Amino acid sequence: MSAQVPAAVAAGSAGRGAAASLTCSALFAAIFLIAGLLHGWGPEEVFGWRVVLTLPTLLLVLPWFRWGRAELARVLHRIRTKPALVPVGLLAAALVGVQLWLFMWAPLHGMALSVSFGYFLLPLAMVLVGRFLFGEKLGLWRTLAVAAAALGVLHQTLSAGGLAWPTLVVCLGYPVYFVLRAKIGFDTLGAFAAELLALLPLGLYFILAGPHGVHGTAGPGGYVAVWSIGVLGAFAMILYLLASRLMPLSLFGLLGYVEPVLLVAVAVALGEALEPSALLTYLPIAGALVLLAVDGFVQARR
Repeated sequence: MSAQVPAAVAAGSAGRGAAASLTCSALFAAIFLIAGLLHGWGPEEVFGWRVVLTLPTLLLVLPWFRWGRAELARVLHRIRTKPALVPVGLLAAALVGVQLWLFMWAPLHGMALSVSFGYFLLPLAMVLVGRFLFGEKLGLWRTLAVAAAALGVLHQTLSAGGLAWPTLVVCLGYPVYFVLRAKIGFDTLGAFAAELLALLPLGLYFILAGPHGVHGTAGPGGYVAVWSIGVLGAFAMILYLLASRLMPLSLFGLLGYVEPVLLVAVAVALGEALEPSALLTYLPIAGALVLLAVDGFVQARR
């Protein structure tokens, strides 16, 4: 007879997981906002600081958790026993490096809404990846979700003359990254730390080649801002993993839709205009996400 988790314990874990997920989304939105306020800083320089500071923060925090130590040990063991995985891991590092850079670049160049729209489309892109790459059946709710999202994408394409390239980089690039990591068994936070290690030389180069450098003239406020991006990024990733372990998958997926909403709010706060016609884009997408959430709850009950 299998052991069952008491209802109070399960509810408490789900509550802590929900708090971790919401805090994670808020931290990513804060990073997006801080990057958009760093006028006079190049996105490459900010990206460099994020890599340089996120990596040591992860390496300091992860050993405090048993699962963190296990993940780091597992990554090192796999690299030692299968050196052929290193080139594939470097490719994964390059893919996530592009995403980290874009997250810094977009709010500084008036493209925050385009990136946030990409994050809205990302869960739906993952559904399509599962369907066409892994042969997963969509089912009624997911089919309706894809159809609703298609309406929003069609309106955005017709009204704007196509999807912006940052949108495509997010909603198409991340699925490639996730699938690649899953194929090689590097879909852990320890593996993300290894990817940051691979990006470290590039990050250091961007810092040293940037206009501010290590001892520049940006003032203490500017350096506190870029340093906070790196530290907050590390804790956001840790909270993301904790949330995925404490919550049922359906609730975890539902709360994952909070982040793109916050990113849209940040884009508007930074001065980007959200036209009334955008409702014809975002409402079908929002409806699609609701349908995906319903599908998640249905699957969980089964």
